[in-house]
Amino acid sequence: MEIGIKILIGFVAFLHLYFLWFEMFAWTTKGRKVFRNFPPDLFEPTKSMAANQGLYNGFLAAGLIWTYFIQDPIWSTNIALFFLSCVAIAGIYGAWSVSKKIFFIQALPALIGILLLLIQ
Repeated sequence: MEIGIKILIGFVAFLHLYFLWFEMFAWTTKGRKVFRNFPPDLFEPTKSMAANQGLYNGFLAAGLIWTYFIQDPIWSTNIALFFLSCVAIAGIYGAWSVSKKIFFIQALPALIGILLLLIQ
């Protein structure tokens, strides 16, 4: 079960590294293809806002990656629970305020990780 938890934490961290790249470096290019319902002239003016969101996603990924380097299992679990909770809360808010799809992409993997950490 421990390996599965580590894989899931890595998956969530990878997702947030992808979000970092997308929001910080590909917002005005790939963003237009992903968010087709947004007006095309919206991307350039919101570039710095998206980059700020990307930076926050990078911090979430960094916190989850940090758990791989913590030797104490209790401390590692607590840090993982904290960052997974941050991801889950952000995903739940995104699902409520933007798109239900965000729940399944962002919040659900984090909630599964939290559940697995708590029952191990």
